[in-house]
Amino acid sequence: MRADLLAGATYNPAVMPSPVPTILVFDSGLGGLTVFSEILKARPDARYVYAADDAAFPYGRLSEAVLAERVIAVMERLIGTHDPDLVVVACNTASTVVLPHLRARFSIPFVGTVPAIKPAAQTTRTGYVTVLATPGTVARDYTRDLVETYAAGCRVNLVGSRRLAGIAEAEMAGEPVPDAELIAELRPCFVADEGGRTDVVALACTHYPLLLPRLQALAPWPVAWIDPAPAIARRVTQLIGPPVPGHEADENEAMAVFTSGAGIGPALRGALLDKGLPVVAVEEMPLSYG
Repeated sequence: MRADLLAGATYNPAVMPSPVPTILVFDSGLGGLTVFSEILKARPDARYVYAADDAAFPYGRLSEAVLAERVIAVMERLIGTHDPDLVVVACNTASTVVLPHLRARFSIPFVGTVPAIKPAAQTTRTGYVTVLATPGTVARDYTRDLVETYAAGCRVNLVGSRRLAGIAEAEMAGEPVPDAELIAELRPCFVADEGGRTDVVALACTHYPLLLPRLQALAPWPVAWIDPAPAIARRVTQLIGPPVPGHEADENEAMAVFTSGAGIGPALRGALLDKGLPVVAVEEMPLSYG
């Protein structure tokens, strides 16, 4: 492992005994930071490893077979190195494809991320709901089954954006795109006709809440934005319990791990530090299609 340490922080997993659980939060890139932030609020005492498989980003370009093989291989390495008590797969694409394989292979609990269609259907007043996701998530039967199960009485608009995840990554790296580019991605989400108009948008990719302040500002009219992260944090505490009384985490108990690290620059380092990840490490795992 090659580690780049921030603000003088050090990391040595062999000498980090802790009375609290180790939680691994996994994503293809930086989108899972939205989930990490909510879990950190729920368990501020825990030890965290945030893992970004940036060598394979974006996952939507991979076939399901390649994606499953990739995530299992990366997870083998991460679990072997960091010995987590629980893993959060903070990625809709990986969750819908790989979670059954991960649960069959490893004995530790996994918490996945699925499109927030049920809460969106419960929130809407007009019946016009948009699910903003990646093209892969939109195309999967899993997503359409959720619509049929929980939102059959709604007019559901499935929008697959090819660019928003990359735009969110650029935002975190200090390279925000112009408003016009975001507006172009937002436009298909807003439907209005004689029957009503969109009043709920479910953000079905964990990258998208990173852009939420800009999405809210650029939306043509106010809507409820559904972020799945708080529900995921609640599920984590259901599985591993509330904070341990009397234990306070220190800066050595949270780190970010990248499988490439090619995009790590000063702006991203600062953003990770602000999120509560003072240590950045690169464990190189190049993508191989075999």
